Amino acid sequence: MTWIKICGITNVEDALMAVEAGADALGFVFYEKSPRKIDPGTVRQIVAELPSHVEKVGVFVHRGADQATRIAEESGLTALQVHLQASDPEISLANTPLVAVASSRRRKLFLVLPATWAMGEGPVALNLSSFVERRPERPFDTIFLDSGTPEQPGGTGKPFEWARAAPVVEEMRKSVNVVIAGGLTPANVAEAIRILKPWGVDVASGVEASPGKKDSEKVRAFVAAARSAGKGT
Repeated sequence: MTWIKICGITNVEDALMAVEAGADALGFVFYEKSPRKIDPGTVRQIVAELPSHVEKVGVFVHRGADQATRIAEESGLTALQVHLQASDPEISLANTPLVAVASSRRRKLFLVLPATWAMGEGPVALNLSSFVERRPERPFDTIFLDSGTPEQPGGTGKPFEWARAAPVVEEMRKSVNVVIAGGLTPANVAEAIRILKPWGVDVASGVEASPGKKDSEKVRAFVAAARSAGKGT
């Protein structure tokens, strides 16, 4: 069954509606340039209303480890979603400070990689294997592939080329859980699942009435479509 995350939650009403619709995880964006950004105090109020089985995910871009730790503690997060940037040719887990925040294993760590890496593009595309490789010390087992750019890490509303990425995703699935993000909607999520057979899907703008405000009909339609398409995958 496909894991489903509804991202860009900004209020209690949307959070409870998404949980009622069947979401497995909710995402809270701590990126200053995002129209869906939220403060730790508000997240804590929302988290207090949520059932324990729902993953509470903080989305971070360009945050230092100390700041992210403080936000995670204050917000009551259960997982960190860290965007790695394709513009850095030397990027590695070793120089990703937020990995230290989750390495205590008190919180899950989700790494978000540019989908272009799966299509052999960008200066660090060849490093993809180093992220996917199984290692005892690796503090994560889930990778998100997103169509974001350095200028807009997420919430672009644009899908990447699923068919082109499919061969690499198939190999990735042997070592990690793969979550597809970027441009998903109730109308196309079934196709994405059919082509890529991901462990999970992540949606933000595709189920919104406006940035930061979810559309209940779209959320329910998205969850229903993903659940139906994900049966048996």
